[in-house]
Amino acid sequence: YRGREADGVEIPQGANMILERLEQAGFAAYVVGGCVRDSLRGKVPHVWVVCTSARPEQVQDCFRDFRVLETGIRHGTVTVLAGQEPYEITTFRVESAYSDSRHPDSVTFVRRVEDDLARRDFTVNAMAYSPSRGLVDLFDGQGDLRRKRIRCVGEADLRFQEDALRILRALRFASTYGFCVEEETARSVHQNRGLLGKIAPERIRVELGKLLCGQAAA
Repeated sequence: YRGREADGVEIPQGANMILERLEQAGFAAYVVGGCVRDSLRGKVPHVWVVCTSARPEQVQDCFRDFRVLETGIRHGTVTVLAGQEPYEITTFRVESAYSDSRHPDSVTFVRRVEDDLARRDFTVNAMAYSPSRGLVDLFDGQGDLRRKRIRCVGEADLRFQEDALRILRALRFASTYGFCVEEETARSVHQNRGLLGKIAPERIRVELGKLLCGQAAA
């Protein structure tokens, strides 16, 4: 689904400046992921993340008059400091196999936002928005927000085998938002639970702590 309207997505001045500058340079650019999800839920996002067709070196060139940090340049991410706010900007990408069930072995930069969204974990996190291009919601993330449902993008088993921490993230989102876990996603959570043995204990502790503090932890 592509729509020109996305009620509730009010982009702050700094993030909007970044989108406009990338667009003026000839690149596609969107806010993406959790900031779109939270805006559509009527919440104020704490962090605004941008994805773009520009490659990292092109992003650096666009913002050569700003301080730019190479925070994850190997995976396509740089951080632009606009005023006192950091804005993470990541090139559209697809990912290869995850041999450690946590990190991609390699990434490939792509030109289409649709390909980038297809690699993401849950439908509610796989939406992108641009004031000039509208909302991109290929997997009915808006519908799942309305239904209060956590559902994997594509095949659930594959999403969890790529990154086992997503198992706890699914439960954490359900707990903190008061959502249910969609049936196929829930089946896959249980079937792939053994993969959590590959995850660093400190990452499990962080997710579990947030889960236990959620409104629907029980």
